Amino acid sequence: MQDYRKLVVWQKAHQLTLRMYAVSVRLSEPRAWPLRDQLLRASISVPSNIAEGCGRGTDRDFRRFLLITLGSLNEVEYDLLLAKDLEFIPGAEHIALSAQLEEVRRMLSGLIASVR
Repeated sequence: MQDYRKLVVWQKAHQLTLRMYAVSVRLSEPRAWPLRDQLLRASISVPSNIAEGCGRGTDRDFRRFLLITLGSLNEVEYDLLLAKDLEFIPGAEHIALSAQLEEVRRMLSGLIASVR
């Protein structure tokens, strides 16, 4: 068992989630509510699954939670694309968020590869 807060990938995922909360303010009109809720749920899931996996007793369990995290990260990526295409967020912000998301994905993929 390790302290998830010491993992840089968790720290970056937490920052991404905080940023998603800031973005969610723009999704305040009723037609955007389902997307806002989905985006927040998926983004919260990323650092949450890293934290939960760290609390598991084996590397195998930890790796399984990291793979689930990767799936949630892909979901956030799509939700951001949809928000951009529906013009809820501007293209420049989508690019910046996608870059932040990609950084988390690279770090997560490296951690997955290292946990055997």
